[in-house]
Amino acid sequence: MTLKRVALSLSLAIFDLTIGVAPIVCLVIFQGLFSVVKEIIRFDSEREDGEKQKLQAQHRHHSSRPRNRGDSFDFDLCVWPICVEKLGALGGAERLIVDAAVELASHGHNVHIFTAHHDKTRCFEETLAGTFPVTVYGAFLPRHVFYRLHAACAYLRCLFVALCVLFMWPSFDVILADQVSVVIPLLKLKKSTKVVFYCHFPDLLLAQHTTVLRRMYRKPIDIIEEITTGMADLVLVNSKFTASTFANTFKQLDARGIKPSVLYPAVNVDQFNKPHTFKLNFLSVNRFERKKNIDLAISAFAMLRTPEGDVLQGGFDKRLRENVEYLEELKSLAEREGVSHQVKFMTSCSTTERNTLLSQCLCVLYTPKDEHFGIVPLEAMAAHKPVIACNSGGPVETIKNGVTGFLCDPSPQDFSLAMAKFIQDPQMAERMGLEARQHVAESFSTKIFGQRLNRILVDVARGKRE
Repeated sequence: MTLKRVALSLSLAIFDLTIGVAPIVCLVIFQGLFSVVKEIIRFDSEREDGEKQKLQAQHRHHSSRPRNRGDSFDFDLCVWPICVEKLGALGGAERLIVDAAVELASHGHNVHIFTAHHDKTRCFEETLAGTFPVTVYGAFLPRHVFYRLHAACAYLRCLFVALCVLFMWPSFDVILADQVSVVIPLLKLKKSTKVVFYCHFPDLLLAQHTTVLRRMYRKPIDIIEEITTGMADLVLVNSKFTASTFANTFKQLDARGIKPSVLYPAVNVDQFNKPHTFKLNFLSVNRFERKKNIDLAISAFAMLRTPEGDVLQGGFDKRLRENVEYLEELKSLAEREGVSHQVKFMTSCSTTERNTLLSQCLCVLYTPKDEHFGIVPLEAMAAHKPVIACNSGGPVETIKNGVTGFLCDPSPQDFSLAMAKFIQDPQMAERMGLEARQHVAESFSTKIFGQRLNRILVDVARGKRE
């Protein structure tokens, strides 16, 4: 055997060994980290009561609003938007966390948001209003390594924020953790704290497992996700569709009787006024991500052959490769379909700009298939607009087919037929819009969401479990 072959064989052996033991090493490090932190917390527990009183005094000083005694139970709440870009994005998951913070603060609770990223130039306005403090830890940590290892970097950032809260802040009565469950065991080390986990969708189903290396990389992460999710005092999900998916995905948790409770996200209906005029155009509101299936809107619009326009508005972050690539793909598709002069792409609109677009459109196109919930249909219906969406996932639970919009197969043909109905009879769109507004106000308003969430967290803080 030549020297080159020996070197090559040795390199491959080391590579195979590294890949083979990586999951075990990750688990050992994970377990060791918890053991060390738990030991430190044991020595730190004597100071906890005094620190908590200090924090409560700080919160009372921070908020001058009168306390709402309607529930006769106030608590300190840590709203934990722990996902990597949580307050630097403008999606439905981020909207839910902000709504939760606003509504719980209005019920008289002390609310504090901790996150790894908060871009004040690109965030929901409520996070800048001063209603609740927003603290950032770990913004310097990487989001990826050469566009790889996104999940590992997310865990790193989340754990860093968790450790900062653990050591630099006293116990909260309830912590509402969002999306990334790896922080739950750390937060549970303080026994006086209850942890509620909001699962928008199992992360292991969102990750790619296309190659052997990817599957080996994801295996320990997927195991940790299920184990840590089951450690929460209560798990919430955003729809019955997600609850069913949760049970089918986390079968061990389901066998143990861990059943998530459904808490629908909501929309502030008061921000939308009744439109007095509208244009014969269609609006699609989605982040520029391939899973949002925005090309369906372009292809369906091309089949209409109408002189009117189509507006595609969505969250866009130039730092995200997929956002940049997918936007270019959509522009190329519009060129090929011959409608590039009629399709307008708008990136990262403000809330005011988005509401203006909603008020002016004929209806809203919502193209994701098997969407976990989908906040855009609620926003559209609150703005007196009907919605055309795929007949799957969360929209099935929020849209009344034939009353507040149309549920269609995810094909350009079906979408274009539904769009043609509104072109032929604009008054039908107006009638459906009125029904849509009433439907959202009765079932999906932020007020109703806040009342339900408040009851859930109060019960958890009192030691009850749903």
